[in-house]
Amino acid sequence: MRFADFLRTTVLASAAGASALMVATLAGVKSGDDPGVIWISLGWWTLAALIGLWLGRGGAVSDSIRSLLASARSQASLPELTAGRTFLNRLWPLMLCTVAAAALSFLIPQVPAVVGGFLIIWAFSWRRQASAVKAIEDRDGARFYVDRTSAWQPIRLIRTPGFRATLVEMNGAGSPPAPGGV
Repeated sequence: MRFADFLRTTVLASAAGASALMVATLAGVKSGDDPGVIWISLGWWTLAALIGLWLGRGGAVSDSIRSLLASARSQASLPELTAGRTFLNRLWPLMLCTVAAAALSFLIPQVPAVVGGFLIIWAFSWRRQASAVKAIEDRDGARFYVDRTSAWQPIRLIRTPGFRATLVEMNGAGSPPAPGGV
């Protein structure tokens, strides 16, 4: 699985988990008839969205991704592409926390509300990382793939040759010559 696609999938899975936990919180509160939990949860989710937007405001890759890209192992051929296995292997903690928090929603509706807020922060703060990795791939003429590792080991990347993007600047500094060679 390409690393940029993995990052995009992680953001979408976090947003989906947050949405599911919001629904679970509202369903759990509905059964308990405690409107205070709803208002506090709405405030927490709003604050979490603001925190995530603030943390993800830059367009550069984070330091952890930068070091991961720098330590990628070079390989001339494409690795085995197993997107489903990679997704389950790397994101099982996210899925486990989401399911566990949703299971507690009818006993303690505050738990899915809190976990959902943290997933909102995660989704918003990582929303631009895939684009930054794609920009590095285009600049360097390389592609990064998630290496197949154990679920307990840290993530590793494989660097393969790719195509370098040649972009023409539209401000006149790098414009192509006019027809006729002048």
